[in-house]
Amino acid sequence: MSQPAEAEIFERDPVAIVAALVRRARTAMAAFAHSDQARVDEAVTAIAWSLYKPEHAEALAMMAVDDTGLGNAADKVVKNRRKTFGTLRDLMRVKSVGIIEELPALGLVKYAKPVGVVGAVTPSTNPAATPVNKTMMALKGRNAIVVAPSPAGLATTARAVALMRAELEKIGAPADLVQVLPAPVDKAITQALMAACDLVVVTGSQSNVRAAYRSGTPAIGVGAGNVPVIVDSSAKLDEAAAKIAASKCFDNATSCSSENALIVLDDVYDDALAALQRAGGYLADAAEKEAIRRTLWVDGRLNRRVIAKDFGVFAVECGLEGPAPGARFVMVKETGIGPEHPFSDEKLALVLAVYRAQSFDDAVGKVRAIMDVKGRGHSVGIHTEEMAHARRLAEELDTARVLVNMAHTFGNGGGFDSGLNFTLSMGCGTWQGNSISENLNYRHFLNITHLAVPIPEDKPSEEALFGDYWDKYGT
Repeated sequence: MSQPAEAEIFERDPVAIVAALVRRARTAMAAFAHSDQARVDEAVTAIAWSLYKPEHAEALAMMAVDDTGLGNAADKVVKNRRKTFGTLRDLMRVKSVGIIEELPALGLVKYAKPVGVVGAVTPSTNPAATPVNKTMMALKGRNAIVVAPSPAGLATTARAVALMRAELEKIGAPADLVQVLPAPVDKAITQALMAACDLVVVTGSQSNVRAAYRSGTPAIGVGAGNVPVIVDSSAKLDEAAAKIAASKCFDNATSCSSENALIVLDDVYDDALAALQRAGGYLADAAEKEAIRRTLWVDGRLNRRVIAKDFGVFAVECGLEGPAPGARFVMVKETGIGPEHPFSDEKLALVLAVYRAQSFDDAVGKVRAIMDVKGRGHSVGIHTEEMAHARRLAEELDTARVLVNMAHTFGNGGGFDSGLNFTLSMGCGTWQGNSISENLNYRHFLNITHLAVPIPEDKPSEEALFGDYWDKYGT
């Protein structure tokens, strides 16, 4: 994508570069402002097609892996198309222009309005899918968007933005409804965008999330994952193992919704491990576990040489021999939880920590402790035939989502067999310092005007409101 001509004369003044982009965005918004729902939906569909188109999905997937070294191209093709298709399905079913809801009994009519220019910070793990996903939602609200990509994913994101702009031009819509920060993208220009736009939406590093909330601009940030999943006594073990393996291995565990720890009930522990091995898991011994630990963490940080790599590459780097390199993922038995036990943290690699729980109470306690290490508020999974156990997790745990009998990666961010809306950005609530505790969706890109007209008086008596209290405690 060609950058605005104004940027060439600013000698890398981040504030001036961003100001030029925002001016263009506002001009595009003004031209798009009076679009009806059909025209808005046409623009959203154009954005979706720019990535869903098979040759584009494939080219951007390969480009993403080449640029970032994260994940694998085949799964990124699936992600590019599946997330885009699912998001388009969701967006085509809702209104976002003019009157979107009428409540005659309350005398209320709700009108949707744009939030303005959106500054969208996107991660290296999904340098094409996330920008397109956010752009679809932003345009659904007749907003413009400026994408601030991860430096590692800049080339892929810039290409994705170029394809979105070309598709908008094809339908006669303003191309400047979507723009991208020019290279080189650094902290200074990203922060300048946060300060200049009307809404910041951040997916990615927690440092960027915190910077967004400090920017003085209304912001939506999402939290880190570290998903713990319980394998309950009543679980259908082979079905659960197949789902866990498929989810864990997808795109080499780049998703924040990828399983990081399994908590297996004692009475099915051995059978569950056997089922996971049948599904492609390799069970590391103590020496191999230590080799993985030394390789995966260097000076307390995840090693970019091995995270999100194909398992064969990971196994060789860790020195795993014999049948290990031919497996799909590795399991390590763990008992400890906390900063001194790194396997209880998020791994972004094809490694599953496996805990043994003596009871369901013990399993719940382990889940809570793991989330206290990282991932509080994000999500929890359970494989069970006892819905009372799933409901208990939802009632007791500080988490925004509890997924039951699902491949977590495919259900958490929206699925065709999940009622959660499609997204690549999961809010974790105040439990993780986020302003939302749901999946990012089009409603977060709307301002709502409430038209209120008089209704018959709805004023109960004092007795109706205070009577029970007076009876119990007196007046």
